[in-house]
Amino acid sequence: MPAARNACRATVVVAAVLLAACASKPGRDGAPARPPGELGSTPDAVPRVEPLRRGGPNKPYEVLGRRYVPMDADLPYSERGLASWYGTAFHGKSTSSGEPYDMYAMTAAHKTLPLPSYAVVRNPANGREVVVRVNDRGPFVAGRIIDLSYTAALRLGLLAGVAPVEVRRLTHDDIRAGLWRRGAPQPESVPAPEPALAAAAPDTADPLMSLVADAQARAPARDAPPRPAAPAADAAPGFWLQLGAFRQAEGAATLRRQVLDAAGDLAVAVFDDVVAYRVQVGPYGSRGEAQAAAERLRALLLIVPLVVERRP
Repeated sequence: MPAARNACRATVVVAAVLLAACASKPGRDGAPARPPGELGSTPDAVPRVEPLRRGGPNKPYEVLGRRYVPMDADLPYSERGLASWYGTAFHGKSTSSGEPYDMYAMTAAHKTLPLPSYAVVRNPANGREVVVRVNDRGPFVAGRIIDLSYTAALRLGLLAGVAPVEVRRLTHDDIRAGLWRRGAPQPESVPAPEPALAAAAPDTADPLMSLVADAQARAPARDAPPRPAAPAADAAPGFWLQLGAFRQAEGAATLRRQVLDAAGDLAVAVFDDVVAYRVQVGPYGSRGEAQAAAERLRALLLIVPLVVERRP
């Protein structure tokens, strides 16, 4: 986790000088001395449609000489990079959204996602996924894309330090459709760890940050994932991989063409679910088959598929 966490939040551009001072003097942060034993089964954040404010915590700001322009529109977004976490040193202090930081809640900080937002964060090393509410700015350390609350990091198995993750923002349409609920695994029971200080990571190049629209352009040539159980033109029951959701049919059609260009043997369908046009691959006979295919698609397309279940 970042020892140089933005203790003085970047809620206004004027705070950049103070942030720089904080970042230049690493503080001591870490896990609680006696964490509650049930933290490992803490449920995910429950996404709800919250209005996106233009201004306030979503205004452009500058930290350590770098300018950040937060998103202020409800757009899909996915990225891969390093995650860190923050704990006792900031517990109870104000976040960029004005809410107090609660290290026992399922929250996170991001430099440019709209505040508030909800995101699915996945640890590719162990396959664990969590849903967090993004209500803070940071981390302002090179190479890191998201700062997780202590409990979110515990759920993902990331308390040892900084580790690669995949982040996917849930759009308002995703939330209304409840896809996060149908696709997310149940919380695992994870034992509370021994108290530890968060590890620091060396500075690295800027993380790979990609929108779905341009992900395929950078995708390397790799083997395609296994073909679904049976191609379908309608919303057949089973497990599907959602690759994107769009308000306009043209956007969904474009993504479908890009996916077919990269992996032509996939059964890629576009469903009009009233609230959005959804690009999905499937169906698969079981969640396990769908998750195995999702792993291959992550490598092939550089996007984070969402496993969803369609029932009769």
